[in-house]
Amino acid sequence: MSFGSFDSGGMTQPMAEINTTPLVDVMLVLLVIFIITAPLFHQAVPVDLPKVASTKLDDKPHVVSVAIDDKGAVFVDGERINANEVHALEVRFHGVVAAGGNPELHLRADRGTRYERVAQVLAEAQRAGIVRIAFVTEQVR
Repeated sequence: MSFGSFDSGGMTQPMAEINTTPLVDVMLVLLVIFIITAPLFHQAVPVDLPKVASTKLDDKPHVVSVAIDDKGAVFVDGERINANEVHALEVRFHGVVAAGGNPELHLRADRGTRYERVAQVLAEAQRAGIVRIAFVTEQVR
């Protein structure tokens, strides 16, 4: 790389070379800083933990699938609930709550189902103690 003097002798061309030395210097300084500080990020205290035999807890809720067709018939886990028995659905929900802690209800209702029937099923689930309810829908394409 050549440096010009103040007396250019009438030729005034701009310098066409880029000086990359400062860029390389800065990058090397940053590299050295990161090499020095990287081991300091790991500040764990070595502790000898006790060994125990335990089982992994599965926190997966029991899923109850409820489907309501367009005529208002209710199916719990694929089994039709008799509409003539007034509290058959509530008894089924109480059995699920008693058997499995905190169940999750997945509700699939036909598009033509009356809202009143959906509200009745939700009310019976709430009375039985089911508080986690999911509405299953199809994705719009």
